[in-house]
Amino acid sequence: MSLPKIARLPSVRLLSSIHRQLLCPSITFINVPRRSMIQDEYRRPGQPREDKFPWQKINFDFSKGLEGIKKHFTLLKKEFFDRWVGPEGKPIIEHLLEQNRVIWEFRGSENLKQWTVSSDREIGGQSEIYLKLGRNNDTCFLYGTLCSTPPRDGETRYSGYCTMRSMQPLASFDRKKHYDWSSFNTLHLRIRGDGRPWMINIATETYFSHQKDDIYSYFLFTRGGPYWQDVKIPFSKFFITHRGRIQDDQHPLWLDKVNTIGFTLGDKADGPFQLEIDFIGVCKDYAHTEEFAYEMYKRNPEV
Repeated sequence: MSLPKIARLPSVRLLSSIHRQLLCPSITFINVPRRSMIQDEYRRPGQPREDKFPWQKINFDFSKGLEGIKKHFTLLKKEFFDRWVGPEGKPIIEHLLEQNRVIWEFRGSENLKQWTVSSDREIGGQSEIYLKLGRNNDTCFLYGTLCSTPPRDGETRYSGYCTMRSMQPLASFDRKKHYDWSSFNTLHLRIRGDGRPWMINIATETYFSHQKDDIYSYFLFTRGGPYWQDVKIPFSKFFITHRGRIQDDQHPLWLDKVNTIGFTLGDKADGPFQLEIDFIGVCKDYAHTEEFAYEMYKRNPEV
């Protein structure tokens, strides 16, 4: 802005104020706040605003930093020596002949730290979900209340879900670590539910940013009652979804780079629910020879 324009600004404002007082003395003008030049992140209606700066959210602790350095160098040492033993720290013969592997088991509070729970309360809903150990401290007990009433914010139309998801495994210095299930073809679970249908979601590593919401899903039907049930679901049955919508272009699950697994409840049946999990593993079923259960579109077909 040039200097002459700056000099004229006070006079223009003074004339406009005099003009308002002379022509419209009885009208009260409302001062509308101007929109700030720097736009904040999207905030849902009813969510309180955070007035903290980004650097104020970081917890600077010297002792915590030393513990982190010790932890990461210990993980780095373990990764280095595991490479000499074999894949995932196992001898090559044991790795090739392995037919069953338990990925997650719940034998203490440390195992629960590998999981996180969430519900529609994050968007203003009323569903509740909790996670704790079972009666004998050797199972995972997931319980809560489902409510499909949408929040009254004028934006959300649907609500009513609860989910439990494993956390992303990390290697040394917080590098992403993936599960390699390419030697197996079936997901094996031992559960005890209340008769509600659940959805199993498996997230894998993606190559492009627009695929970050792609999830492989399949149904989990619980019988209800006091008896345990062993559930075996072939990986060929999982279909790909994007933000809850089934995609037309289907392809098999990428088993060499699995990130997380989750369980979602959203059957629109309001009320309490519970699900108890003993272990989650993978196995090799030689009787199952199906590669993929759904139709795949052939790109660039031969003419």
